[in-house]
Amino acid sequence: RKFSPANGGTLEVIWFVYVTHNLLMFRSFNIDPTTPQPKKTCNESRLQWEVEVCGEGFKRDMGHIDPQQWCNLTYFISEYYVFTSCTETKAEIVSCYWPNPLVESYIIGIHKHFFSHCPMDQVVWVDPPDETLTILILVPVFLTLAMIALVVWCSKRSDVLA
Repeated sequence: RKFSPANGGTLEVIWFVYVTHNLLMFRSFNIDPTTPQPKKTCNESRLQWEVEVCGEGFKRDMGHIDPQQWCNLTYFISEYYVFTSCTETKAEIVSCYWPNPLVESYIIGIHKHFFSHCPMDQVVWVDPPDETLTILILVPVFLTLAMIALVVWCSKRSDVLA
């Protein structure tokens, strides 16, 4: 028998699609009870070794950068990203959370080795001279007033402009 809308085949096609879809969905659905995976404990000795491997890679990469540029983040940001990503990945592999005290102490050691001589100068913001500040304040105020006046003037003259 052919499926056609004339002989009611549309409902049969819809039913066939519905049943087939549900059978396929049920087939991929696992009804067996699953046992929770036991949580692995952090292997700190292996983590220490893995983090040192990451650190050696970072030290090697920093060796290619001029030490005068070690305080300029733009020169080593990609190497530092690779280093931190490496420590995070290695911590996950050995079932440790990240960052943890062991990784943090290693990263602090890296910072002391490479960045301890970097200046801690903070940018001091200084106000511009009074004349410049006055101009920067008054120009937007006058422009706003001019726009308001223009809108009011145009709305009063709408009969002439239309």
